[in-house]
Amino acid sequence: MRRSLLVALALATFAPAHAADINTAASKLTVRVYKTGFFSGFAHDHTISAPIASGQLDADKLSVELKVHTSEMKVMDPGSKDSEKAQIESTMKSEKVLDVAQFPEISFMSSHIEASSPGHFLVHGSLTLHGATKPIEFPVEFSDGRYSGSVKLKQTDFGITAVKIAGGTVRVKDEIDILFEIVPAKQRDQL
Repeated sequence: MRRSLLVALALATFAPAHAADINTAASKLTVRVYKTGFFSGFAHDHTISAPIASGQLDADKLSVELKVHTSEMKVMDPGSKDSEKAQIESTMKSEKVLDVAQFPEISFMSSHIEASSPGHFLVHGSLTLHGATKPIEFPVEFSDGRYSGSVKLKQTDFGITAVKIAGGTVRVKDEIDILFEIVPAKQRDQL
């Protein structure tokens, strides 16, 4: 009961008392993909931007929902040529990995949120990726008007087979990192 009250007070302080849109322009979601294998030293890790298409925070229900359109994901790899980024992005969006034609959306819906301490939460919910819905949980911190955190996922848990090149001597690790910063939209008529 006390945790629920703390969460309600914390979210009410930083979000409107009703469902509010997320500021998608200020919010960001980044996916980090890592290489492994005998010749992985000749390859590089990837940083992928996954713009948030839509989302809502609801302080009354203590919930959050996020949606990402897979076709809008971009390879950002600093130091890589545009042609390399385009080739990696093409593979990522193909039926070999995300299959954006069949699975155009990634979504997350919280089931409950626990306050672990002021400004720190543990979010539980369901992630739908590549047509599979799985439960996940991750810590979130509120600071400077934004919620931030990260979560590790295994691609194989969602039916995605890691990409292999050079006869499997270089491959993508199964585990990826997702980092996020979520900024609530400001109310125009806020007092």
